[in-house]
Amino acid sequence: MFRIRRRATARLSAAILVAGLSVGGSLATAGLAAADGHNTAGGTLATLRGGLQHSGGATIDGKNVSAGLFTMDVQGGGTLQSYCIDAHTPTKTNAQYQEVAWAQSSLHANPDAGKIHWILKNSFPQVGDVAALAKAAGITGEFTKNDAAVGTQVAIWRFSDHVKAEAKDAEAEQLADYLEKSAQSLQEPGVSLSLSSNAVAGKAGEKLGPVTVDTNAGSAAVKVEGAGVKVVDASGNAVTSASDGTELYVDVPAGTTAGTAQVTVEGSAQLSVGRAFTGVGVKTQTQILAGSSENKVASSFTASWDDKETVGAVLAAEAVKNCAKGGVEVKVTNTGDEAGEVSIGGEKHTVEAGKDVTVTVPVKEDAEYSIAVTGPNGLDQTFTGVLDCQTAGEGGSTTPSPEPSAAPSPAGDKGDSADSNLAETGSNSATPVIAGVAVALVVVGGVTMLVLRKRKSA
Repeated sequence: MFRIRRRATARLSAAILVAGLSVGGSLATAGLAAADGHNTAGGTLATLRGGLQHSGGATIDGKNVSAGLFTMDVQGGGTLQSYCIDAHTPTKTNAQYQEVAWAQSSLHANPDAGKIHWILKNSFPQVGDVAALAKAAGITGEFTKNDAAVGTQVAIWRFSDHVKAEAKDAEAEQLADYLEKSAQSLQEPGVSLSLSSNAVAGKAGEKLGPVTVDTNAGSAAVKVEGAGVKVVDASGNAVTSASDGTELYVDVPAGTTAGTAQVTVEGSAQLSVGRAFTGVGVKTQTQILAGSSENKVASSFTASWDDKETVGAVLAAEAVKNCAKGGVEVKVTNTGDEAGEVSIGGEKHTVEAGKDVTVTVPVKEDAEYSIAVTGPNGLDQTFTGVLDCQTAGEGGSTTPSPEPSAAPSPAGDKGDSADSNLAETGSNSATPVIAGVAVALVVVGGVTMLVLRKRKSA
């Protein structure tokens, strides 16, 4: 009898532990799932790795933190290096990031954004020769890549978060001071690859568009998935490749059955240093690009059409964050021949034929949003995400993100590891798993004590 009860207790404990792990895993991945409906017309997607590369110790307002280079893996191949521009917000390992314009990040109202761009172009890793960097900064002591990364990050924090940031290492601090004093304001860099719209619509027998390509790739391939249609220019000539400024149309022959097609523009390029990266569907530390390998860049748009002579309202919706207005800007275009009434976030709007309507839906900072857009002829889209337009310090926080699980490199440590074991500043996606396991263990302990008490009574 004792053995049966002991086995039952063990099985129950194991079942509860597995349930706890499952709950933790669900919480850890919920953020990315919520981002599936977010709609953009371009920008590179990348996933943040755990740990820092070329790192060391620093302080922000007297609090100990780690500083250094982050690494991100580009969707489709390639890697990126980045620095933090939101010191008070923790990173989430394996969080997905989207390349965005400064207007869609905490840099949108930062008068020193251009100085951060200068620092990135004139320091490590863009200046890979640390001896030359030390000479420019007047540093005479031992100077390593770790020092270069820490000093660069500290200087960036002084402009991105406007905090008192200091490097623990003397040489790294010298570099930070040099970069801060030398920084000049540069213009925002261009996007890797984006499209002016993510959807066009119209009638069969027309050219749908145009959609304009914005890219720093020399040339990008243009592919279309949809029977009986092709991509052309304004003169009707077939287009199979595009460069910056190319206008794309989808030529739908008269009599083509109503349907949709997807056009993909895909190329290879190094991303421009200074591009901002924000979390997709999750609140995580905003990053700014410091280095890039040759990466695959791609963007796509959808074309839809009807085969009727009179098609009514033909609507296409798209959304983009607008930090200056504190919300998400939803644009609905009507390429049909009749006005259409649409619902944007529950509010009714009329879009005249051949016109468009843009509505800014207010969203609170750091809040998740879900904006439904519905209308005639099958318009039914939902845009989701998290509005992240300020550094955490601007929201009132005076405490930098918590200490990482591994302590920063001690002052004076000149180790030059290519891939430090330091965790990134703040918590990561393992936190929900740990919480789930903890809850499970508490429940297991309670059940075990109850069974033992019953056995003792018997």
